[in-house]
Amino acid sequence: MNDLTVLDKKFRPFIGAERIDKAVELMAEKINADYADENPFFIAILNGSFMFASDLLKKIKRPCNISFVKLSSYQGTKSTENVTTLIGINENIEGRRVIILEDIIDTGITLSNFLEVIKAHKPKDVRLATCLFKPNAFQKAYKIDYVGMEIPNDFIIGYGLDYNGYGRNLPDIYKITE
Repeated sequence: MNDLTVLDKKFRPFIGAERIDKAVELMAEKINADYADENPFFIAILNGSFMFASDLLKKIKRPCNISFVKLSSYQGTKSTENVTTLIGINENIEGRRVIILEDIIDTGITLSNFLEVIKAHKPKDVRLATCLFKPNAFQKAYKIDYVGMEIPNDFIIGYGLDYNGYGRNLPDIYKITE
């Protein structure tokens, strides 16, 4: 992994693809154990979670469903703290065990708003799984059930995460150096 420039920002290597894969594998093992006799319904939050969701579901050993929603709260390198639903949930999840998949949880505002939307659909229960978690940025009090890795409160790209739409395709994660 080498340093790189995306648009007007410079980034350095932070987390390699092998380390990400190991964290996803450990998370899948926990979910497989927790849902050993059940068929969970996964809801992945686009755009960022597409790589994480794909890698995780390849490791889930139970029959399951997946759907996608698209929420927006970032502009450039900052959260706007305003969450917009661009594509919502269309499936019937009433009485289902739901696992929401997020690429990263930082402030927690995006998921806090979305949790209220999901609860209105009357699932049996809802759990949260995130590839990356920034505990020092987290402003909410809800429980995150599955965490791949805790990271500092730095702006990052790669593995689904972007800077103004660029960098999502990178298999590794990079930290901004500006």
